[in-house]
Amino acid sequence: EHSIMIRVSHALQELNINNFNLIGNPKSEQEFNNNFIKITESDLNGNIISQSTNPNDFGVTWLEIEEKINQLKSNQPLELLRKERNKKLKDTDWWASSDLTMTDDQISYRQELRDITIHYSSLDNVKWPNKPE
Repeated sequence: EHSIMIRVSHALQELNINNFNLIGNPKSEQEFNNNFIKITESDLNGNIISQSTNPNDFGVTWLEIEEKINQLKSNQPLELLRKERNKKLKDTDWWASSDLTMTDDQISYRQELRDITIHYSSLDNVKWPNKPE
């Protein structure tokens, strides 16, 4: 199985929670509350003026973070497929240079790559199109 650990900090960013310090990757509400500091005010140079360790000031609950992590995990197989597809497209971008003319096979290959997420939702059992010479 292809998977990447979803960090709490990533979930926070996806929830538009910014300006915080987080120690580690908490696994529980208690750990989160003990390791999260919300920066409530900073100056123009980014220096912290005030911060809070009060969960009421965090702007997010542990439940919301867990829900976002679960959502990111469920989207992960498709995201990994897209990432691999994008690499394959990037490898053939030069075919589309203004001084070259793509063959029908090259055009078809690139279109099949773009359409791969219509037929597959993960890297498991994906059948990649054959890259023309």
